[in-house]
Amino acid sequence: MTERAHAEGHADEGAGAWSGSWVAERLGVGLTGDEALTGLLGLALRRNPKRAHLLVSNVLGKHVPQSPSVVHGHGVALGRRVRDLLGAEAAERAVVLGYAETATGLGHSVADGLGSAPYLHSTRRPVATVARAGGFEESHSHATSHLLLPEDPALLAGDGPLVLVDDEFSTGNTVLNTVRALHERYPRKRYVVVALVDMRSPADAGRLDDFAREIGARVDLVTTASGTVQLPPGVLEKGQELVARHETPATDPTTEPTTGPTGRVPAAEPSATVRRVELRWPHDVPDGGRHGFTPAHRARLEAALPAMAARIAEALPTGARRVLVLGFEELMYAPLRLAHALEQTVGGDVAVRYSTTTRSPVLAVDDPGYAIRTRLVFPAHDDPADGPGERYAYNVAGAGFDAVVAVVDSVADTPALHAPDGLPARLAAHVPHVLLAVVPSYVPGSPHAPERPSMLPEPLRGPDFSSYAPDEVGWLLQDLSDVTLEAPTEEREEAIQSGGAHYAESLPVEYQPSEQYQQLFHAALETSAARLARAVGAVTEIVLAERSPRPVLVSLARAGTPVGVLMRRWARFRHGLDLPHYAVSIVRGRGIDANALRWLADHHDPADVVFVDGWTGKGAITRELAAALRAFEDSDGITGFDPEIAVLADPGSCVRTYGTRDDFLIPSACLNSTVSGLISRTVLRADLVGPHDFHGAKFYRELAGADLSPAFLDAVSARFPEVTEAVDAQAKDLLSADRAPTWEGWAAVERISEEYGIHDVNLVKPGVGETTRVMLRRVPWKVLARAGAGADLDHVRLLAEQRGVPVEEVADLPYTCVGLIHPQYTRGATGADGKAVTL
Repeated sequence: MTERAHAEGHADEGAGAWSGSWVAERLGVGLTGDEALTGLLGLALRRNPKRAHLLVSNVLGKHVPQSPSVVHGHGVALGRRVRDLLGAEAAERAVVLGYAETATGLGHSVADGLGSAPYLHSTRRPVATVARAGGFEESHSHATSHLLLPEDPALLAGDGPLVLVDDEFSTGNTVLNTVRALHERYPRKRYVVVALVDMRSPADAGRLDDFAREIGARVDLVTTASGTVQLPPGVLEKGQELVARHETPATDPTTEPTTGPTGRVPAAEPSATVRRVELRWPHDVPDGGRHGFTPAHRARLEAALPAMAARIAEALPTGARRVLVLGFEELMYAPLRLAHALEQTVGGDVAVRYSTTTRSPVLAVDDPGYAIRTRLVFPAHDDPADGPGERYAYNVAGAGFDAVVAVVDSVADTPALHAPDGLPARLAAHVPHVLLAVVPSYVPGSPHAPERPSMLPEPLRGPDFSSYAPDEVGWLLQDLSDVTLEAPTEEREEAIQSGGAHYAESLPVEYQPSEQYQQLFHAALETSAARLARAVGAVTEIVLAERSPRPVLVSLARAGTPVGVLMRRWARFRHGLDLPHYAVSIVRGRGIDANALRWLADHHDPADVVFVDGWTGKGAITRELAAALRAFEDSDGITGFDPEIAVLADPGSCVRTYGTRDDFLIPSACLNSTVSGLISRTVLRADLVGPHDFHGAKFYRELAGADLSPAFLDAVSARFPEVTEAVDAQAKDLLSADRAPTWEGWAAVERISEEYGIHDVNLVKPGVGETTRVMLRRVPWKVLARAGAGADLDHVRLLAEQRGVPVEEVADLPYTCVGLIHPQYTRGATGADGKAVTL
């Protein structure tokens, strides 16, 4: 049977079946409640250690293609009910907040129903030029971290009602955590929680009222339907077994689930061409609510929609009867409104449907009683903050569409999108015509940003700031030495993982090494000095050959700083070059210090700047830097900075400029400030770092007696003469080799996160350097050590013994070791003696 014929039967055979019956019959899962419930929801399965079943909405426009008028209409109807509940006066002062990624379009539609409410949605995409106004965690999700990035911070600071919109209200944890966090910063008297379905258990039903009394505010709930999910004993284990039985292992990246009995067939070659359609999106309208969407924006969008829909209609193939407008993850509202306008433009002769791609992995089973019939798999194409990985489009293949209009934002219009395994190619293998429409990504400009200062301060230098010689490095930082920033490790961990604080807002208490640990450091340095010297020489030679004959070295403070100093010393030793060297701050989730970039651009050619770091783990900073530099180009119009980082060691295979890809002990990772010029990790906190300031750091002058920074540098550079020939040979081999990143480390981290039930890649720290940081600064749970790893792990084993952390030997580990941060982040994660406890 052809795919078209299969699709024609697809709709017919499923017309009378509830799309949850397949799961219900096999697991005994049931829905009870309002009569409308089974029309709104189906059931599917996913591989998840906490909850095997997935409620699949038929009216959300995420997993199930649906008429856009139905999707938008449900949100608007909820918004009108909220308006009636609040009354006209209160509704005029309301703000609507939606949740990424699933409810971004629903929340925006609720705001449409309210009429005059500005809208903001949380995001998992950090934007370097926008300060974070808040954040929270979604514990049950596969991707948990949410950021709030309003262009105008006053959006959340008013005293009018806050309307929080999610697709389902199950336990209430996510919403209550959000309200609690926001209420502490922006207290108000009234909140309204909105969801398509209320699926709370009887045990959770009273929590909302209790919570309202706790914070002293009114909290109302508005939903389309309500009910509960009945789960028989052992459902989780049965669900996991069922998933394992039906899911074909994705060992071949060209395999994608489509129309077989378990939803999988080999991927077909593209049979359709992909054409662009120019929308002419209005330049003054944001692409969504990531940074806020006002009633004025809504009015301009409404005026522009008919013309944009007409351009899409003109581009559709003649005779098309069934068209899908496919949005992209958080970008739900813009495609939804385009689909709705297209539906009105083409009339009843063409069935227009709407859905979006997603990050959520779900089992596909081609059965009319199952909610996810088919699945297309493609790689992420927007350089996401949490790294590369699979993305999905459900119920598209085999659904009989004559054309798909894929809508992405410009940040996601990348080479990865257009690769042979990218989304358009996957669509073209199953749909005769594919159109691509790109909405410009909105980056907040200057309207709310303070005017740039005319002059930034000169770099800090030793001996006034750091124990390095003044010509070794200039720190583009501000001195916060007089500020108390240190907090106990367990207290910091709880605040960081709960979303109450960012890791860069405080400092860990500086670890003071025991005599035994210091002996290990000196032994490791003696053993590895020549190996380090070879790696330093090799990476410097690659930089000089490929990047710039006179590079400006810019270390990412602080782990990159000793490496930058050593690279500078090699360039002087081998070539007589006196290279400029600076250290700047970069913060995961907040980007690189934009003021430092401005200073560099004022004093050097950005094309000569080479960013330097110590090592790669899973590549989070690599991605952070690339995203931050793109945002900086958009905000300041300054181009030329190359995001490629030069590192001493690249065990994660994340960069192409490195000295080695071996995962071995770099002694500068063994200690904190006492091997990094007595400088703390960098600090970014709004009350200390203003818009015209460099990020901050502390100079621990009081630790001068324990400082090993000069000894480390001198021990390595003393080996330069003896490794010169080896460096020449190593550099020659690297320059002629294929050094393209494979991101093998990231894949390993994802696997470990799942195997150990952590489900948060941010808590998995791969490599010797990152494991050491876990032991020194975080709450460790356990250490995974490659079987047979030798002296490189002596210091890790000693730290593990001191903190009561188990070391587990693992065969075929791609890194020498991996540190796992404790996935239970309360202070109960450690005993009274500070040692780790088991889960």
